[in-house]
Parts: sequence; structure tokens; C-alpha cells
Amino acid sequence: MWEMLQLPLVVTAQVDLLLVLVSLLAFWTRLSHLSYPNAVVFDEVYYGQFVSLYMKRVFFIDDSGPPLGHMILAFGAYLGGFDGNFAWNRIGAEYPSTVNVWSLRLLPALCGALCVPLIYLLTLELKFSHLSALGAAVLLLLENSLIVQSRFMLLESVLIFFVLLAFFSYLRFHNAPSSWLILSGVSCGAAVGVKYMGVFSYLLLLGVASVHTWNLIGDRTMSVCVQCIYRVVCLLVVPVLLYVFWFYVHLSILNSSGPHDQLMSSAFQASLQGGLSRITQGQPLEVAYGSQVTLRSAVSQPIPCWLHSHKVNYPIRYENGRGSSHQQQITCYPFKDVNNWWIIKDPGRQQLVVDTPPRPVRHGDVIQLVHGMTSRFLNSHDVAAPMSPHAQEVSGYIDFNVSMPAQNLWRVDISNREVESEVWKTILSEVRLVHVNTSAVLKLSGVPLPDWGYRQLEVVAEKLFKVHSSSLGWTVEEHRYGTSQEQKEREAELHSPTHIDVDRKISFWAKFVELQLKMLMVKQEESEHKYSSSPLEWITMETNVAYWLHSSTNAQIHLIGNPVSWGVANLSLLAYQLMAVVYLLRRRRGFKDVPDGVWDQFVCLGCVCVGGWLVNFVPFLLMDKTLFLYHYLPALCYLYLLSPALLEHAHTHLLSVTHQRALCVCVLAVLLSIFLSYRTFCPLTYGSPELSAHQLQGLKWRDTWDILYRRR
Repeated sequence: MWEMLQLPLVVTAQVDLLLVLVSLLAFWTRLSHLSYPNAVVFDEVYYGQFVSLYMKRVFFIDDSGPPLGHMILAFGAYLGGFDGNFAWNRIGAEYPSTVNVWSLRLLPALCGALCVPLIYLLTLELKFSHLSALGAAVLLLLENSLIVQSRFMLLESVLIFFVLLAFFSYLRFHNAPSSWLILSGVSCGAAVGVKYMGVFSYLLLLGVASVHTWNLIGDRTMSVCVQCIYRVVCLLVVPVLLYVFWFYVHLSILNSSGPHDQLMSSAFQASLQGGLSRITQGQPLEVAYGSQVTLRSAVSQPIPCWLHSHKVNYPIRYENGRGSSHQQQITCYPFKDVNNWWIIKDPGRQQLVVDTPPRPVRHGDVIQLVHGMTSRFLNSHDVAAPMSPHAQEVSGYIDFNVSMPAQNLWRVDISNREVESEVWKTILSEVRLVHVNTSAVLKLSGVPLPDWGYRQLEVVAEKLFKVHSSSLGWTVEEHRYGTSQEQKEREAELHSPTHIDVDRKISFWAKFVELQLKMLMVKQEESEHKYSSSPLEWITMETNVAYWLHSSTNAQIHLIGNPVSWGVANLSLLAYQLMAVVYLLRRRRGFKDVPDGVWDQFVCLGCVCVGGWLVNFVPFLLMDKTLFLYHYLPALCYLYLLSPALLEHAHTHLLSVTHQRALCVCVLAVLLSIFLSYRTFCPLTYGSPELSAHQLQGLKWRDTWDILYRRR
């Protein structure tokens, strides 16, 4: 054993000093003075609210993206001891001394810094030189807009980091098959989990991987089936599982009731601590004859509403001259109210209390619904609804003895009985109430009634074939067994709170599916923003975004890119397309200007870089939403990867020695210009030093930029 151990022990390591240098510079530019300014900067006011909700474990919905990005920001806040007690109510609000601002911004800054060495390594995996890798890293390092976006509690730097990591690890696997493909799949799942914008790059990577997999079919030296399965598992199964896992963690953390509960179903709300669960805990599960219930419309989104009635009749005639039944109004009311209570009655009996043992209501049973506070029967007939004349009026039946017989029988149709059961259940069952006499279905039309209806929402009965079935459901939300037959005693019972003792939960998968649907359907109101812009304005940087302005001085921070780098990126995009067209035309005619290996490298560069720019830019041309300059940053990173590699290709394969020297001189001049441009805009990137009004005017290189300053 001792003979096998030879002294001294020697470890040999290779260190890429260029990689170390750009990494250190990246950390310096992104992390130095990270706590300045000590105030809320632009979208920190938006993401900070979600961070506070995470700290308090309060449920919320962000329709703009999945939860991983929010959880990463929340983790940084947790590391700094943030308790969530800060009102994110306006941009520029000062952080109190109890809030660790450095911790809030740490993780986005780390991701932004790591993007620089990642793009260096990614250039090498595209089989270009270390000099090109250094050029790509320098472009990213000195890009003012990326520095700004990295230094605050924002998500673009996190998204870009995972996208670059996904492509780097995939190309590393492609060049030398190993376990790197698993990391690529994990990174894809993380990119999509941070922002849905990550889907664009993920689909591009899948396309590149599909082409590479197709080329493997002709290789008889390996097991194609095993390789295909391995790629499917790593690049399809792993990202999907991770996407679900982010929501599992999200829903596990946010288990308390909050302001967004009303967007969710009654079953979802009841699974959260507090809120509706305090009301629904301990309620009887099975709806029986004699049950007292409130019925919530399944289509009342984003504001919920409940089937309601009150001691006011429809007008004898409406403003347009049409007549009504002049019976008691039936509406849908968006607030908890004692007039939302109804009693399930057996048409064959007068009893309004629950038997012992209770007789549950089943699918297909015919019932009557008695309004708890007025004892009117839910009724419908061949009278036009007040606001929707194509549908039937729904009313609280009053016997006026004017040849208008009662039509108050309703058949219970449990639409999700295959999943739940034939028995009508509290919260879990979605029920359609079908009018027996006319076969019309009780439905919320959603049209507000005039002043005579107190602006409450209209409820109608409509033929089933005329409406979509998803708009017809009603759910029992609050439920108890009635014990009082007399009206006065029953009114007192309805005013009392329901019993509380146990909890009722739904499965994770049910909550996951519902949350996905709500994120797709429920959109927050979009309003025009002062700094919003169109995608075409991003290419030439005709727009900027003011992120922060000191309350009393001219110190300020703007999202403005490095104009020289921006121009280089646009020129490289145009140059690649022109070169590709010329190459393709000449190859079509049989001329091969470069060897096949170089051509494959050129094509791969275009697929990754030009393809990455296209998939991250073109979709925004089709979006109808408020957009900002920072949406362009992922696409811009692909062009910074393209520029040095394209220069190397031209230098090595297309230019003579004289032209090569001239190109080197031009490149050095451009790099110096990029550095000087970076330095020029540093006061707007870091917010210091403070500039005078005259100096700020000098930075307004485009008339469309909105540079703020105070004259003194």
C-alpha cells in the first residue's frame, strides 16, 4: 500500500486567465455598491409585493409568469432576514434600515455576473477561438443596460443566465457526449420557470437538438434508440417535471389566504388557511333536502358573485316599453350577504329542515329553491329577461292570482359527477340547474342591471344549445343543515355564523390545473405606460426607461444600452444574413468558398445566434401587451455572441493578410469606443456620480430619450 503512494503528491490544473479576468470584472461591475440607491427602483415595486407575500406565505397569482423567478427573489430576501413588512407602494420609496437591500438584489446580480463567463464558454463550445470568446464577454461586460437590469430585484438577468447555461451545457454534451445534457434540461426547466419568455429559447434548443438527433440516425457506431430516449428524457421530460415541481413548491409555501383568493374556485379557497376555509371548515359535505346553501357562479371571474334575491320586484315596464312579470328580482351579488342563502326543498313535501338521517340530493333529482329570507321560490317562465331579451326571466315566484302558474321546478345536473360522485357535494360538485318546464338552464349573463336592480348582475335562464356549458355551473360554497321550520327562527339562523371545526383539502394536481387555467384567462388590466415602447424601437434604441431619480438631486438611473455595442450587434446581424445569402447562392452553383467543417460551424452559429435573436424578438411583434426595452435584452445577448464569432470567421476565411490587419485595427478602435461609451453612461447606470443639468443634456444622444434633470 505504501509503495503505491508516491510522494510528493502533485496536482496539475489548467486555469484560463482570460476567463478568470472577465469573471472578476463581471462581479465588480454587477455587485459593487449594490445597496445604492437605498430606494425602490422601477419594477422592484412590482416584484417586491410578491416577495412580501412569500415571506408571509400568502397565496397570490402573477399572470405574467411562473413562480421560480419570484421564489429566487424571495430566497434572497429570506437570506437577508426580510420579514415581508414593507409597503411596496411607489417607485422611489426609501427602504428602512431593517430591510437588507443588498440581500434583496444579490441573486439577480450574481446571475448577471455569471452570464459573462458563460458567454465566454459558450463561444468556445461553438468552436471559435479564445479571442472571440473574450470579445463576446467584453460586449456583455460593458453593456450598460444589462448591468442596470442585473443590479436590482428584477428577473431578466436570471432568465438570461439559465438560457445561456442551457445552450452551453447542451453544446458541451454535443461536442463531447457526457452528463451535461441533464444540466441542459434542468436549465431549460429553470428558464421557463423564471419567465414564460424562456419558452422561446427552449424551443430553439429543442429544434437544434432535433436536427442533431436526426443526423445520428445514420451513425451505425452507436445505439440510436438509446440516444434518442436519453435526449427525450433530458430535454422534454425533465423540464416538464421541473415546471410542475416549481408550482408544487409554490403552492406548498403559499398556504394562507390572501387578496387573490377570489380569483380561484371555492374548493381552492377552502384549501387555504384563513379566508373561506374559516367559513367552510366543518360544513356538511353532502347537500340534502332542507340544506341551507349559497350558490356561487362558476363563471363569475375575476370577481365572484352569488345567487341572490331581495324584497324588490322587477318594474312593471322597462324603459323600452317591454313588460315584465313584476315578480321578485333574482340577481347575482358580488358580496357576502344574508340574502344569498337558499333552501333546497323537496317538491313533494312542505318541510324546510333536514331529515334524520339526511336525504342527499343526487344527479337528476328535481328540487325547488326557496329564498331563505323572503321564502320566494326560484322561478322561470316564458317572459323576456330584463337585459337579455333572448333569454328567459328568472324571478322569485309570487302568487298574484293572475293566471301565471308556478314554474319553480329545477333538475340537478352534476356536470363533474364522473370525477366526484352522483351526490351533490359542497364545494366539490359543479351543478347546472335545468328548468323542468322549459329545459332552460340557470345562467349568469353578467350584464349589470339598471338602478332599479341596484347595479347587481343579471341572472337568466337560457336554452342549453345556445350557451357554452362552462358558463352554466354553480357551486355550493357555504352550507349547513337547516333546523328551523318557522320563518322568524330561520332568519335568525341564517344570520348566525356557520360551524367551524375541520379542514377540507383538494389534491395538488387539481390546484395545479386550476392555477394554469387562471394564469391563462385572468389578465391584469394593461394601461399605457410612459416608458412603454414597440419592438421596432428597440433595434435602434430609440427609447429608454427611467428607473430611479433622487428626490432632491440629479442622481438617476436609466435603462439605456451601450450605443456603440448596440450598433455593432445590429451590423453583425445584417452581415451574417448577407454572408449567408451569398454563401447559399454560390454553393447552389457548385462553389464552396469554405470547407464543409467551416460551413457547418457557420450554420451552427446562425442557428444559435440569429435563430436566438429571431425567436426572442419576433413574438413581441405579435403581442398585444405593454412592452419595455428590457424585453429585448435576451435577444440582444445572442447578437453579442454572434459579433466576435462572425469577425473571426471573416478574418480567417474571407480576408487577405492586408485586409486582416485593417480589420484588427478597426476592431481595436471599436473596442475602445465601446469602453468609452460605457464610461460615458456609467452615471446613468450606477446613479453616481451626480451630473449637472448641462452634463445630462450632453448624454441625450437621441431626441427620443427622456433624460430627467433639475435646473439649479
